[in-house]
Order: sequence, then C-alpha cells, then structure tokens
Amino acid sequence: MERSRIARIAALALIVMLASCAKSSESSSATGSPSAPGGASTPAAIAQNGVEANDGEKVYAQECSSCHQSNGEGVKGMFPPLDENPAVTGDPTVLVRIVKYGLSGKVTVGGSDYNGMMPAWGQQLTNADIASVVTYIRSAWNNKASAVTEAAVSAVSQ
Repeated sequence: MERSRIARIAALALIVMLASCAKSSESSSATGSPSAPGGASTPAAIAQNGVEANDGEKVYAQECSSCHQSNGEGVKGMFPPLDENPAVTGDPTVLVRIVKYGLSGKVTVGGSDYNGMMPAWGQQLTNADIASVVTYIRSAWNNKASAVTEAAVSAVSQ
C-alpha cells in the first residue's frame, strides 16, 4: 500500500518536472537559442570550435536544455550541471560515451549528488549530431575544451 502511494507521488513529481522542463525549452526556443548566464548567447563557444559548436547549440536546445537548462547549470539534485563539470571538459570519450549510451546511478558533481538516468541518445542522434552537441557543451558557458569529431564519436563503444 505504502509502495503504491510513493510510486504515485513519484509519478506526479515527474509529470510536474517534465511540464516545467517543456516550458523552459519553449522559452529557449522563443528567444531563438539557448543562452549563457545573464541571457547572453555563447559566441565564444562558436568562435572557439566553429560550425560544430553552432550546430551543437541547436541540438542542445532541442534535446538537452530541458533537463540541463539553457545555461548548463542543471537542476540541483536532479540533473547535474554541464558548466564547469570535469566530466565535460576532461577526456572527451567520457562525455561521448555518456551521450551515446546513457548513464544511470549515482554521480557527484560540484559536491552535489545526482542519482538519475541520462538517456542513451545514440539511437536518436547521428554521430555527427553527437559530435556537434558534445563540441558545443565542451566549449559553452565557462567550459573551454576542444572540439570532438564525428570520427571520434564513431570510435567510442560501450
């Protein structure tokens, strides 16, 4: 009985969260593109890593920003930040593997714990899309990491 009640509360919380994420995504789309803190776009990411980051910004706005937010700050306790995240700016194969194959279980970012599930995007996005969005994430906001190629994404296996 108690388990059923908890499941219903969790389902309701998920529905509320998804509705909130959809509104966040719609407001990003209405303004044209995701923005950095303070509402400024991220031209530095595009300047640093070129067209790949520009294309990746579009993929990020469509597929990632509803959870990780348009500013890359995530949602405390639910979705980890991508801005200034060592898993994002470190070895690019780590981030590619997460985007391509998903991730579940506990992770700690910036001293906060997250225990959710990142979906696998490898079936919905092409390797070129993954390379673009990973390049964007690695160079957006306060991140200053290098671009990732389609070939590098293709080489990453589970």
